[in-house]
Amino acid sequence: MTDAPHIPVLIDAIITACAPIHGTWLDGTFGAGGYTRRLLEAGAERVIAVDRDPLAFEMAADWIGDYGDRIVPVAGEFSKLDQYGSDLDGVVLDLGVSSMQLDLAERGFSFMRDGPLDMRMSQSGPSAADLVNTRDEAELADIIYLYGEERASRRIAKAIVAARPVTTTAQLARIVESCLPRAKPNQSHPATRTFQALRIAVNDEYGELASGMEAAERALAPGGQLAVVTFHSVEDRMAKRFIQTRSATTPNANRYAPVLESITPAFTQRTRKAIVASKEEVAVNPRSRSAKLRVAIRTDAPAQPMDRKDMGMPMMRGDGA
Repeated sequence: MTDAPHIPVLIDAIITACAPIHGTWLDGTFGAGGYTRRLLEAGAERVIAVDRDPLAFEMAADWIGDYGDRIVPVAGEFSKLDQYGSDLDGVVLDLGVSSMQLDLAERGFSFMRDGPLDMRMSQSGPSAADLVNTRDEAELADIIYLYGEERASRRIAKAIVAARPVTTTAQLARIVESCLPRAKPNQSHPATRTFQALRIAVNDEYGELASGMEAAERALAPGGQLAVVTFHSVEDRMAKRFIQTRSATTPNANRYAPVLESITPAFTQRTRKAIVASKEEVAVNPRSRSAKLRVAIRTDAPAQPMDRKDMGMPMMRGDGA
């Protein structure tokens, strides 16, 4: 594992946008603990720290006790965050993959390090190897296209099926590379989108995000704040549409749809546009380049479920799409 420190993305922007920080917050993606510690330093009395990766709390063992009962560690999924706390003053979700996961070859997240094709954040359930070796070609192509936005998805899926069994990250990366032109300087690795797609599918990341935002709506006290940091366009679209829809006074803004009864919005938007990293932050932490922050404030309106398609969530065949 690298010795480089984990730098929490857009944390200064979160502290500024949500000021004053107070009360009880829930950090839905504890990771290396960067957000949790900064929230406590900024004025939070307590942080419920949630992570589904057991490694996160193992790595924090030498310092987390210094905060006493101000940090409440919870091994679980943030999609169920309303089971871990209620009347919260804030919820923060950082949807980026943890550097500690990428850095460990045996976790199988990265094509830069050869290891078993795993990608499971919780270290349980079906792995990426299970997925690529059991799903049919059409379903693999759909996963790679919908979750990775990879135009060559059908070609890649066909090559994967022909090469089965696929068991390592290096093997999968070579298969994808054989299907695509060689990357030009400063372009991302050809396997980037395929690895992203498989990781999202293995961990149900889009379902987790949708459920997590709905759970935050149920768990936040009036005046509580929801801060979501995303790293690619689909995640940001989901966060944007959720906040926009739940901040609207009518549940449907389509002018061709029947007029619906007005409702009391569950959130108000802190800003209409996403907050992005400053040039100074990008210089120090390049991974912040693609990050976007959206913040909303909870009202006292009752929580309501939301159609996943209205969030812009990619839907596989058989998911009601």
